[in-house]
Amino acid sequence: MSTAAGRIRARDLDRANASGLLDAAYAEGQLGADEYHDRTAQAAAAKTLGELQGLTADLQTPALARDLGADRPSITRKALRRAGSAGSYPRHTRARDADRATTRELIDLARAEGQLSEEEHDPLTELAGEARTLGDLADLVADLQRPATATAAPRPPRSHRRRWYLAAVTVAAISAAAAGFLAVARERDEPRSVARTAAAVDLRSVQPLVIATPNLVTAEGITTFLRNYQAKFGDLQVDELRLFPDFGTVTRAVPGQPNRKVSYDYRGGFQQSSEIATRKTDTPTVDLGGLNVEAIGRALADATAAVRVPDGVVSHLEISVNDVAFYAQFGIGKGQPVIEVYVSNSVKESGHFIMTLAGEVRRVWAFEG
Repeated sequence: MSTAAGRIRARDLDRANASGLLDAAYAEGQLGADEYHDRTAQAAAAKTLGELQGLTADLQTPALARDLGADRPSITRKALRRAGSAGSYPRHTRARDADRATTRELIDLARAEGQLSEEEHDPLTELAGEARTLGDLADLVADLQRPATATAAPRPPRSHRRRWYLAAVTVAAISAAAAGFLAVARERDEPRSVARTAAAVDLRSVQPLVIATPNLVTAEGITTFLRNYQAKFGDLQVDELRLFPDFGTVTRAVPGQPNRKVSYDYRGGFQQSSEIATRKTDTPTVDLGGLNVEAIGRALADATAAVRVPDGVVSHLEISVNDVAFYAQFGIGKGQPVIEVYVSNSVKESGHFIMTLAGEVRRVWAFEG
């Protein structure tokens, strides 16, 4: 898009088209939760086509958006044309969950054929699962032989004659693909009759997808986190976990590799936040399956009163293995799991307490101001 073209004012329809691409790309795993929300907000406020192009330039054309009407001189049609000279996506283009799965299959096949050792296979599989771009995935398998039947790299659609899917169908399909994880918030102005052309669809009535993210320092938030963690990793083991009201951080062993550790940020989904590093194989872990969520939730609800912080709220909690002898006098010996809860207010008055995984408060350090 030229500089002059990029300054052309965007219509509501253009903003809706860009938001639709973001919705579909998020459902395919091209965007993380934070990126999706940030870009959707920027798309709603965009003034020019150039701004909208910048928000979608690194995305693959989602499967649900490949039939966008060619008769629309909008940001969406331009986004569909941005393939490189060889007809493939640029390296910085975001990878989908399907692309990551295809790469893992190729790595598995290479292991079965003897191209990779087990020590090489496992880290590559982990990295493939966390790859952000098509270039990242390509680098992981660049030195592998590929069978003739291997899935080809994704390419942009070539058709220039597409029709617009009704917005209701798109949103419904995205919702179904992410059932149990996405909550769809939308309002719709029904047209007087079902039209056969895209022009009859009022895209301005479609609201962006939102993620249900309950406060993580409540019983509901902890329950949601545990469910998503189990689904992601297949277990409830952690080296260390920190939960804040709207996000969390977790460090754990790489699945199947007790001598490697990795950290993740959690905001409704898990995003790797550190490189894989060496881990002592005897590092003690906490089994989150032992949490008495109901009792912990009650303690968190009473936390402000317990530590006597005026207008205080729970700022965060930490779950780890106790590594100090000091807590032994409160019934939490060194090497045992401990939950530390911190409460503060807007003027930085604070207090905290410790409790067991069963939700039993063992010691309170109250605010003494």
